Amino acid sequence: MIMRDRVQKAISQKESIAHYNIDIDVSDRKIVTLNGEVDYWNDVVEIGHTAAKVKGVRNVVNDITSKEFKLEKEDLSDEIKRVKNNGKVESCDVVIIGGGISGCSVARALSQYDLDIVVLEKNSDISEEATKANNGNIHPGTLAKPGSLKAKLNLKGNKMYTQLAKDLNFELKRPGSLIVFYRQKEWRIAKVLKIIKKTGIGHLIWPLRQMMKVPGVKWLNEEAVNKLEPNLLGHPIGGIWMTTMGIVEPHEVCMAFAENAIENGVKFKLNTKVLDINKTDNKVTEVITNHSTIKCTYVINCAGVYADAVAEMVDDKFYTIHPRRGAIAIFDKSRKGFINTPCGVIAKTDRTNNTKGGGASLTPEGNMLWGPTAVETPFKEDKSVEAADLDYILNLGSGVTDEIKKNEIITFFSGIRAADYKEDFIIEASETVKGFIHVAGIQSPGLASAPAIAERVEKILLKMDKTIQKKTDFKKTREPVVKFRDLSHEEQDKWIQKNPKYGNIVCRCELITEGEIIDAIHAPLPGTTIDGIKRRTRAGMGRCQGGFCGPKVLEIVARELDKPLTEITLKGSDSYILHKQSR
Repeated sequence: MIMRDRVQKAISQKESIAHYNIDIDVSDRKIVTLNGEVDYWNDVVEIGHTAAKVKGVRNVVNDITSKEFKLEKEDLSDEIKRVKNNGKVESCDVVIIGGGISGCSVARALSQYDLDIVVLEKNSDISEEATKANNGNIHPGTLAKPGSLKAKLNLKGNKMYTQLAKDLNFELKRPGSLIVFYRQKEWRIAKVLKIIKKTGIGHLIWPLRQMMKVPGVKWLNEEAVNKLEPNLLGHPIGGIWMTTMGIVEPHEVCMAFAENAIENGVKFKLNTKVLDINKTDNKVTEVITNHSTIKCTYVINCAGVYADAVAEMVDDKFYTIHPRRGAIAIFDKSRKGFINTPCGVIAKTDRTNNTKGGGASLTPEGNMLWGPTAVETPFKEDKSVEAADLDYILNLGSGVTDEIKKNEIITFFSGIRAADYKEDFIIEASETVKGFIHVAGIQSPGLASAPAIAERVEKILLKMDKTIQKKTDFKKTREPVVKFRDLSHEEQDKWIQKNPKYGNIVCRCELITEGEIIDAIHAPLPGTTIDGIKRRTRAGMGRCQGGFCGPKVLEIVARELDKPLTEITLKGSDSYILHKQSR
């Protein structure tokens, strides 16, 4: 009753939401459930965050509706009945729901053990959701809230990436990240932070506790900033350089985890949607998909924005995921080398609540990457990019340079962050359902934390079942993928001698060969769509965005899969590129 009153008081003290009549329920587990109706979706989100900030609240289930948007729950009963009637039954030990960075990293970690593991992904490829729309930053950990699970796993995950990049042969660069100062007020505060960190008393001041734990943080004077980034706008007076910041291609990392997991026996089922989860005596027993019923002992919920819906299937929904859309813009490679580190400016732009904001970053290939935005949306599939998003993105980047123009953008896209109202990771065994593990609320720094998230899940599973044994033949490394453009002329000649198709350049912008495209089509986790080939090889990622190479890639995919051109899709489902015309 006391906590309920605290939540009610917190809501009533906010003028924008105080007039709403909200029903508040608090469980023995200190989970706050909210019900009622408000005018606008942003009010739903604000009430959820307000409740979550009340001391002692473990998490929030926000069932408030808005007059602005009517969200209807999908009725899957007929589809479940159809699957049960088809009689197709499979079995395994562990079902992992979701093929994003969390699901793939967990799959790879668990593939060390004598377990039959299946990863279920509703899309036609892995990393189709938040992972592919990530900015690729392996955050150093300075901005995570001290004491949070995010803070702990961000630091650990960042460190783990160095060895993983070597073992799994994906590209990792560590240019560091730079906070640039142009105003004396902020720079004086920064220098005070330096003194506090140097004396070692920063752990006594809670906002500095996290920075105290991050290695390699350096304070740069004006000369050092200009040497590191000679193309910065105006005259910066100093900067903080976080040297452990890394950059990766998120899909490449996800693919590396997945392919290594496959080499160690994990099965991936694409185009496979989870419809329901059954349990007996409060223990998971089977997962019903759109194709079959899979009997299993353990279920690991890595379902991203749908993690709360999956948790509800086992009657253990103690959090609500509120989708937060983030847009990113990619610039032409003609600007390669213009900046050397991901850069941001203190007080340049008003940051959106509950996000670190963004800035001017870059990809491992050298493209400048600006963003992301952060916009609350009621729709979990809302991947639109609006004019206001691009304006915000350009404003972020203009903090460090005013030379880059809007017409240099070659593509833009958005993804949906899976945020819960406590704004922290939820990685734990269910308290009410045996064999069920939650991996939810995984947003930034989720990519940086992924290896540590997987390790945490591994420990949870081993605690559940102490009889699980490690494999004696686990293969921890992955063979490198041929990147023809990065090879010396001598190495290129050797590959062409092995296979003349490596000498046929298909994508002129990115110098991608037919041999590389064929490799991707026949990889352990095959690329069977145009977007799948694009992400695996970069064919179509250049200035023309597939305008020249697209038709040729289409022909190669159709030929290698022995399918008609009209059956090849952009990204699965019914996204056909060509249609037959009736005569």
